[in-house]
Amino acid sequence: MKRVIFITGDVHGDFYGRFREEVFEKQKELTREDYVCVTGDFGIWNNSRVKQEALDWLENRNFTTIFVEGNHSNYDILDNLPVEMWHGGKVHFIRPHIIHLMRGQVYEICGKKIFTFGGAKSHDIKDGILEPGDHRIAEWSGNSRKMFRINHISWWERELPNEEEMEEGRKNLEAHNNKVDFVITHCASSSVQALLSQGFFETDKLTKYLETIKQTIKYKKWFFGHYHIDMTVDKKELCLFWKIMQIV
Repeated sequence: MKRVIFITGDVHGDFYGRFREEVFEKQKELTREDYVCVTGDFGIWNNSRVKQEALDWLENRNFTTIFVEGNHSNYDILDNLPVEMWHGGKVHFIRPHIIHLMRGQVYEICGKKIFTFGGAKSHDIKDGILEPGDHRIAEWSGNSRKMFRINHISWWERELPNEEEMEEGRKNLEAHNNKVDFVITHCASSSVQALLSQGFFETDKLTKYLETIKQTIKYKKWFFGHYHIDMTVDKKELCLFWKIMQIV
Protein backbone atom coordinates (compact mmCIF):
# COMPACT_ATOMS: atom_id res chain seq x y z
CA MET A 1 0.00 0.00 0.00
CA LYS A 2 1.36 3.40 -0.98
CA ARG A 3 2.32 5.62 1.96
CA VAL A 4 1.49 9.35 1.83
CA ILE A 5 2.76 12.68 3.15
CA PHE A 6 0.58 15.69 3.92
CA ILE A 7 2.00 19.10 4.78
CA THR A 8 0.62 22.21 6.49
CA GLY A 9 1.79 25.52 7.95
CA ASP A 10 2.24 26.99 11.42
CA VAL A 11 0.09 25.30 14.06
CA HIS A 12 1.29 27.15 17.20
CA GLY A 13 0.17 24.28 19.41
CA ASP A 14 -3.46 24.30 18.28
CA PHE A 15 -3.40 20.65 17.28
CA TYR A 16 -7.10 20.12 17.85
CA GLY A 17 -8.00 23.11 15.70
CA ARG A 18 -5.91 21.87 12.79
CA PHE A 19 -6.07 18.09 13.05
CA ARG A 20 -9.47 17.07 14.41
CA GLU A 21 -11.38 14.83 12.03
CA GLU A 22 -13.94 17.49 11.06
CA VAL A 23 -11.10 19.65 9.71
CA PHE A 24 -8.71 16.99 8.42
CA GLU A 25 -11.09 14.32 7.19
CA LYS A 26 -8.52 12.34 5.20
CA GLN A 27 -6.80 11.20 8.39
CA LYS A 28 -9.43 8.46 8.66
CA GLU A 29 -7.63 6.65 5.84
CA LEU A 30 -4.12 7.07 7.29
CA THR A 31 -1.85 4.82 9.34
CA ARG A 32 1.24 5.35 11.47
CA GLU A 33 3.30 4.89 8.31
CA ASP A 34 1.71 7.99 6.79
CA TYR A 35 3.00 11.45 7.68
CA VAL A 36 1.72 14.95 8.34
CA CYS A 37 4.47 17.58 8.26
CA VAL A 38 4.30 21.02 9.92
CA THR A 39 6.52 23.73 8.41
CA GLY A 40 7.63 25.25 11.72
CA ASP A 41 6.06 26.99 14.74
CA PHE A 42 4.71 23.59 15.65
CA GLY A 43 3.98 24.30 19.31
CA ILE A 44 6.89 23.21 21.52
CA TRP A 45 6.54 26.13 23.91
CA ASN A 46 6.69 24.90 27.52
CA ASN A 47 6.21 21.76 29.61
CA SER A 48 2.88 22.76 31.14
CA ARG A 49 0.18 20.17 31.74
CA VAL A 50 -2.02 21.76 29.08
CA LYS A 51 0.75 21.55 26.45
CA GLN A 52 1.58 17.96 27.38
CA GLU A 53 -2.08 16.93 27.13
CA ALA A 54 -2.27 18.55 23.68
CA LEU A 55 0.76 16.55 22.56
CA ASP A 56 -0.79 13.37 23.99
CA TRP A 57 -3.95 14.08 21.97
CA LEU A 58 -1.90 14.49 18.79
CA GLU A 59 0.08 11.33 19.53
CA ASN A 60 -3.18 9.38 19.47
CA ARG A 61 -4.03 10.37 15.87
CA ASN A 62 -3.80 7.71 13.15
CA PHE A 63 -0.75 9.30 11.49
CA THR A 64 2.83 10.22 12.40
CA THR A 65 3.53 13.94 12.82
CA ILE A 66 6.86 15.40 11.68
CA PHE A 67 7.92 19.03 11.92
CA VAL A 68 10.75 21.55 11.57
CA GLU A 69 11.38 24.21 14.18
CA GLY A 70 10.27 27.82 13.75
CA ASN A 71 11.06 31.11 15.45
CA HIS A 72 8.33 30.43 18.03
CA SER A 73 9.90 27.27 19.42
CA ASN A 74 11.37 26.58 22.84
CA TYR A 75 14.96 25.70 21.98
CA ASP A 76 15.81 25.02 25.63
CA ILE A 77 13.45 22.04 25.40
CA LEU A 78 14.45 20.91 21.90
CA ASP A 79 18.21 21.19 22.45
CA ASN A 80 18.04 19.06 25.59
CA LEU A 81 16.35 16.10 23.89
CA PRO A 82 18.43 13.06 22.85
CA VAL A 83 19.46 13.08 19.19
CA GLU A 84 18.57 9.91 17.28
CA MET A 85 18.87 8.76 13.68
CA TRP A 86 15.67 8.21 11.69
CA HIS A 87 15.19 7.70 7.94
CA GLY A 88 18.75 8.88 7.27
CA GLY A 89 18.84 12.07 9.36
CA LYS A 90 18.99 13.36 12.93
CA VAL A 91 15.75 13.78 14.86
CA HIS A 92 14.27 14.46 18.29
CA PHE A 93 11.39 12.24 19.38
CA ILE A 94 8.77 14.35 21.19
CA ARG A 95 6.51 11.32 21.34
CA PRO A 96 6.90 7.97 19.54
CA HIS A 97 4.90 9.38 16.60
CA ILE A 98 5.74 13.10 16.92
CA ILE A 99 9.18 13.75 15.47
CA HIS A 100 11.28 16.90 15.16
CA LEU A 101 13.26 16.99 11.90
CA MET A 102 16.50 18.79 12.69
CA ARG A 103 18.33 21.44 10.69
CA GLY A 104 20.48 20.50 7.74
CA GLN A 105 19.30 16.91 7.38
CA VAL A 106 18.33 14.83 4.36
CA TYR A 107 15.69 12.17 5.01
CA GLU A 108 14.27 9.47 2.79
CA ILE A 109 10.55 9.26 3.53
CA CYS A 110 7.96 7.53 1.36
CA GLY A 111 10.55 7.19 -1.39
CA LYS A 112 11.32 10.94 -1.41
CA LYS A 113 14.51 12.75 -0.43
CA ILE A 114 13.66 15.67 1.85
CA PHE A 115 16.05 18.41 3.04
CA THR A 116 14.98 20.26 6.18
CA PHE A 117 16.15 23.49 7.77
CA GLY A 118 13.92 25.09 10.39
CA GLY A 119 14.11 28.44 12.12
CA ALA A 120 13.44 32.07 11.23
CA LYS A 121 14.07 35.57 12.51
CA SER A 122 11.29 37.00 14.66
CA HIS A 123 9.71 40.16 13.27
CA ASP A 124 7.67 41.10 16.34
CA ILE A 125 10.55 42.37 18.50
CA LYS A 126 10.99 46.02 17.51
CA ASP A 127 10.85 47.08 21.17
CA GLY A 128 13.49 44.60 22.16
CA ILE A 129 14.26 41.33 23.89
CA LEU A 130 13.74 41.76 27.61
CA GLU A 131 15.25 39.68 30.39
CA PRO A 132 12.93 38.00 32.91
CA GLY A 133 12.24 40.40 35.77
CA ASP A 134 12.59 43.55 33.65
CA HIS A 135 10.10 46.14 34.98
CA ARG A 136 9.01 46.97 31.44
CA ILE A 137 7.35 43.56 31.05
CA ALA A 138 4.57 44.51 33.48
CA GLU A 139 4.33 48.03 32.08
CA TRP A 140 4.07 46.91 28.46
CA SER A 141 1.92 43.80 28.85
CA GLY A 142 -1.46 44.45 27.29
CA ASN A 143 -0.12 47.33 25.20
CA SER A 144 -0.69 46.22 21.61
CA ARG A 145 1.71 48.89 20.35
CA LYS A 146 4.64 47.32 22.15
CA MET A 147 6.34 44.47 20.29
CA PHE A 148 8.74 42.68 22.59
CA ARG A 149 9.64 39.19 23.75
CA ILE A 150 11.24 37.73 26.85
CA ASN A 151 14.54 35.88 26.64
CA HIS A 152 14.19 32.11 27.19
CA ILE A 153 10.44 32.51 27.80
CA SER A 154 9.05 33.75 24.48
CA TRP A 155 12.25 34.23 22.46
CA TRP A 156 15.40 32.22 21.87
CA GLU A 157 18.60 33.27 20.13
CA ARG A 158 18.64 29.76 18.63
CA GLU A 159 15.77 30.75 16.33
CA LEU A 160 18.61 31.41 13.87
CA PRO A 161 21.11 28.65 13.09
CA ASN A 162 24.77 28.50 13.98
CA GLU A 163 27.57 27.95 11.49
CA GLU A 164 27.90 24.28 12.43
CA GLU A 165 24.27 23.60 11.46
CA MET A 166 24.62 25.48 8.18
CA GLU A 167 27.80 23.61 7.29
CA GLU A 168 26.18 20.29 8.16
CA GLY A 169 23.36 21.15 5.76
CA ARG A 170 25.82 21.88 2.95
CA LYS A 171 27.72 18.63 3.52
CA ASN A 172 24.57 16.50 3.72
CA LEU A 173 23.30 17.96 0.46
CA GLU A 174 26.67 17.35 -1.19
CA ALA A 175 26.48 13.72 -0.04
CA HIS A 176 23.23 13.48 -2.03
CA ASN A 177 24.77 15.18 -5.08
CA ASN A 178 22.88 18.40 -4.24
CA LYS A 179 19.65 16.84 -5.45
CA VAL A 180 16.48 16.27 -3.40
CA ASP A 181 12.77 16.00 -4.08
CA PHE A 182 11.52 18.43 -1.43
CA VAL A 183 12.90 21.21 0.73
CA ILE A 184 11.00 21.98 3.94
CA THR A 185 11.85 25.12 5.92
CA HIS A 186 10.09 27.63 8.16
CA CYS A 187 11.12 30.84 6.41
CA ALA A 188 11.82 31.29 2.71
CA SER A 189 15.00 32.13 0.85
CA SER A 190 15.75 35.83 0.41
CA SER A 191 14.48 36.06 -3.17
CA VAL A 192 11.27 34.16 -2.48
CA GLN A 193 10.63 36.17 0.69
CA ALA A 194 11.01 39.38 -1.33
CA LEU A 195 8.45 38.16 -3.86
CA LEU A 196 6.05 37.06 -1.15
CA SER A 197 6.26 40.17 1.02
CA GLN A 198 7.06 42.74 -1.70
CA GLY A 199 10.14 43.74 0.26
CA PHE A 200 8.42 44.14 3.64
CA PHE A 201 10.67 41.64 5.44
CA GLU A 202 14.41 42.22 5.67
CA THR A 203 16.90 39.53 4.75
CA ASP A 204 18.92 37.85 7.49
CA LYS A 205 21.62 35.22 7.72
CA LEU A 206 19.12 32.36 7.42
CA THR A 207 17.25 33.69 4.38
CA LYS A 208 20.63 34.38 2.76
CA TYR A 209 21.82 30.85 3.57
CA LEU A 210 18.64 29.41 2.09
CA GLU A 211 19.14 31.56 -0.99
CA THR A 212 22.58 30.00 -1.46
CA ILE A 213 21.04 26.55 -1.07
CA LYS A 214 18.33 27.45 -3.59
CA GLN A 215 20.92 28.46 -6.16
CA THR A 216 23.07 25.36 -5.52
CA ILE A 217 20.73 22.38 -5.45
CA LYS A 218 18.13 20.76 -7.69
CA TYR A 219 14.70 20.22 -6.13
CA LYS A 220 11.11 19.70 -7.20
CA LYS A 221 9.20 21.63 -4.53
CA TRP A 222 10.07 23.91 -1.60
CA PHE A 223 7.52 24.21 1.21
CA PHE A 224 7.66 26.80 4.00
CA GLY A 225 5.44 28.50 6.58
CA HIS A 226 6.14 31.54 8.79
CA TYR A 227 4.27 34.22 6.81
CA HIS A 228 0.72 33.15 7.79
CA ILE A 229 -0.62 32.90 4.27
CA ASP A 230 -1.43 30.09 1.83
CA MET A 231 0.21 31.07 -1.42
CA THR A 232 1.92 29.52 -4.42
CA VAL A 233 4.82 31.92 -4.93
CA ASP A 234 5.97 30.29 -8.14
CA LYS A 235 5.90 26.82 -9.71
CA LYS A 236 8.31 25.40 -7.12
CA GLU A 237 7.84 27.46 -3.93
CA LEU A 238 4.71 27.13 -1.80
CA CYS A 239 3.92 29.03 1.38
CA LEU A 240 1.54 27.22 3.74
CA PHE A 241 -0.55 28.29 6.68
CA TRP A 242 -4.02 26.74 7.13
CA LYS A 243 -4.00 24.50 4.09
CA ILE A 244 -3.26 20.78 4.50
CA MET A 245 -2.09 19.41 1.18
CA GLN A 246 -0.93 16.00 0.04
CA ILE A 247 2.54 16.00 -1.55
CA VAL A 248 3.14 12.26 -1.91
